[in-house]
Amino acid sequence: MPATPAELFALLDRLGIAHATITHPALFTVEQSRTLRGQIPGGHTKNLFLRDKRGEFFLVVALEDAVIALKSLHRRLGASGRFSFASPEAMREHLGVEPGSVTPFAAINDTAGRVRVVLDHAMLTHEALNFHPLVNTMTTSIPRAGLLKFLAATGHEPRVENVSGAAAGAG
Repeated sequence: MPATPAELFALLDRLGIAHATITHPALFTVEQSRTLRGQIPGGHTKNLFLRDKRGEFFLVVALEDAVIALKSLHRRLGASGRFSFASPEAMREHLGVEPGSVTPFAAINDTAGRVRVVLDHAMLTHEALNFHPLVNTMTTSIPRAGLLKFLAATGHEPRVENVSGAAAGAG
């Protein structure tokens, strides 16, 4: 059974990772999430759950305004053939979350270690980062170092790559 937000928060507490969470209406897209700007400081993110031709899974995490060239990303990450978005069924099976709730916190549910986590280097320039805590009706802020500690504790040592460029005019 997938972890609940309460179980995630308990793990963050056990790891000594500071976190703050706010509750809000369900948000399914980056555009909808922009309504929270000003209420939540730090880097706001998007998360892409991808599958390569061999059936390997990648969770790519970047700033919300990042432009990611999916057609060539597989070469940069050494994947087998071009990426496609993983199915909602694969998302539920491997990450234990529903579409619209993809988050690096879902690594807590990938106990088999099937998902490779890739963090965009530009995202890590922010001291605080914001993610859904397994559901899209909340946003949790944690320190950058806390994200890295959490991922390591779940057995998902992240790969840090330059996978994006900032969107034109983004700030």
